Formats: sequence, C-alpha cells, structure tokens
Amino acid sequence: MSILTQLNAPPIYLICGGIIAFVAVLCVIFLVRAWRAGVALGMDKGAMKRAVTSSATFSLLPSVGILLGVIALSGSLGIPWPWLRLSVIGALHYETQVAQAAAEQVGMGTLSAAKMTSGSFATIALLMSICIMWGMILSVFFNKKYTQKLTVSKEKAGGGFGDLAMTAMFIGLVSAYMGSYIGGFVSGNGRFTCTGDWTPIAVAAVSALVMAGFVYLAEKKQKAWVESFSVAGSMIVGMAAAVLIGLLVK
Repeated sequence: MSILTQLNAPPIYLICGGIIAFVAVLCVIFLVRAWRAGVALGMDKGAMKRAVTSSATFSLLPSVGILLGVIALSGSLGIPWPWLRLSVIGALHYETQVAQAAAEQVGMGTLSAAKMTSGSFATIALLMSICIMWGMILSVFFNKKYTQKLTVSKEKAGGGFGDLAMTAMFIGLVSAYMGSYIGGFVSGNGRFTCTGDWTPIAVAAVSALVMAGFVYLAEKKQKAWVESFSVAGSMIVGMAAAVLIGLLVK
C-alpha cells in the first residue's frame, strides 16, 4: 500500500472531516447568535440580510486560494490533512513553507510523495500543528489585555504597534522569499553569473503587478470590493504565469 493510499484512507477522512464538521457547526451557531443579537439591538433585517449575502459572495473567490493550497499539498500529504489544515486554522503561505522546511529536516529534500514515509508524514504534520497553535493559546490568556493596549496606542499615535508589527512582518516575509529566489537565480562560486532558475522571480513580479492593480482599483478608483479578491486573484495569475513560463522555456 502506497503512502498516499494510507494518507487518503477512510479513517483519515473520518477524523479530519469530523473536526471540520465540528468547526462548521460552531460557525453556524455563532451566525445564529449574531443574527439574534442584531435583531435584539433593533438592526434593520434587510441590512443584515445584505451583509450576510455580500459576506458569502465575497468569500467564494478568496476561498479559491485555499482550494489551490489543498490541491498543491494533496500530491504529497494526501487530501484529508491539507483539507483540515487549510479549513480550520492554517494559511497557505504558512502550511507550504513549514511543510517544505520539515521535509528538508527529515532528509527528503523536497516535499514529494515518492520520498514520503509514515514517519516523515508524522513529523511534518506535527511540526505544522505545533508551530501555529501558539496564537490560539496565547490569545486565551493575553488577547484581551493586548487588544486594550493596541486600542490605547492607536488612539494616541494614530497607528499603534500592531499596524507597525504586521507591516514589518510582511516586509520581512516577502524579503526572505525574494532573497531565496534571487539566491537560486545567482549561482557560481560567489560570482554574479545569473544561470539559475529565474521563474520564481518572474512569477513574483507578475503577482506583485496584479496585486498593485487591485490596490489601485481599491484606493484610486474607490472599488473597495476588489480587496476581497486580491490575494486569490494574484495567486491564480501568478500560477498561470508559472505554467506559461514553463511551457515557453521548454
């Protein structure tokens, strides 16, 4: 029995599907409670219905990015586990990055079903879970106090530490990725030979241009609704660019 057959076995589907179903039920419960709270506050039911409809509509395209992540990881980790990770708490950039790092540490080199063993999968799945659970745990104990500090800081300074921290984090993340792309492109005993793979750089550039287009429409053309589609749209165009470049290079 191959490793993918084991990872796609009915018991794995049952375990992961049960957790996802539990979370889905909680979402429905909170939806009902929120609706009842809105009615109790005297909110207009028509406005509430429009909010529910628009939220559901704007959730469809961004969820395409999550689906793409499940598809991308399913070739090496099976379908149930990526489905669980990206449905409940995971993020596409986090899951792929940590899974690849864990694969390198267990000696696989790259995340591949051909090199996957049950022990490797257990290590990768454990690392993917442990590294992301601290946000939930710390929020239980410190989120209320932290939120109060952010509110006070934002009122005083007009921005606050939270905005700066998030901006710095994303700049660092993008810089790390771009550094690895450039490092793969530049090769040869410390000399700038530019003989490596330039596809990641080109795909990153295309995705950045698409994202810039979404930002332009949202901020300059007052089309704020496009923000809900910016991440998924950039991912889809970037992936299409990668396929196109691969075909042209061949």
